[in-house]
Amino acid sequence: MLRADGITVSYGRQRVLRGADLTVAPGVVTGLAGPSGCGKSTLARVLALMLRPDAGRLTVDGTEVRRWRQRAARDLRTRVALIFQQPRLAVDPRLTLREIAEEPFHATGRPVEDLTDDVGLTPELLVRRPHEVSDGQLQRACVARALALRPRYVICDEMTTMLDASTQAHLVARLEAYRTETGAGILAITHDDELLTRWTGPSGGPTVRMG
Repeated sequence: MLRADGITVSYGRQRVLRGADLTVAPGVVTGLAGPSGCGKSTLARVLALMLRPDAGRLTVDGTEVRRWRQRAARDLRTRVALIFQQPRLAVDPRLTLREIAEEPFHATGRPVEDLTDDVGLTPELLVRRPHEVSDGQLQRACVARALALRPRYVICDEMTTMLDASTQAHLVARLEAYRTETGAGILAITHDDELLTRWTGPSGGPTVRMG
């Protein structure tokens, strides 16, 4: 279980989260909704061990997180994956789509697996760089990258906001297949209530509202 208790975060003098609680259980899709600026993305970064909170406690499968970012234990870091809303801000523009999808394997020294077929990337797209593809094609590579090390929890931070309907449906279906196959827990962060209802429904997961 991925659990946040009493998470408080400030940027300078501005407090963006105060005492936030959230639990993501394995095998279900938990929804997280709320207006822009309420702290959803900040909480997502805390859950992904990318941002140390000012106060509060984060546990991953019962282990309390005490170090953050690259100082966190690799076993904990690789259990949680984060898919960002804007893929162009989340990749190295010098890399090809194949290299983006394979980044986690090289970073951990694990044998490279080809996961790109599952997200609908064709061979001609894999050799292109971010400026040569659409947002949807780039996000497909980012989803492949997020699932590369088979995380226990996947956080989708407005993952489909910038995508057309067909790409949105394809990536949601891919993550649903991954959840069914592995028993992973998924946190779906979105302002789209209709999508949230469709996504959380099959797993019977709850929806938490912030703000």
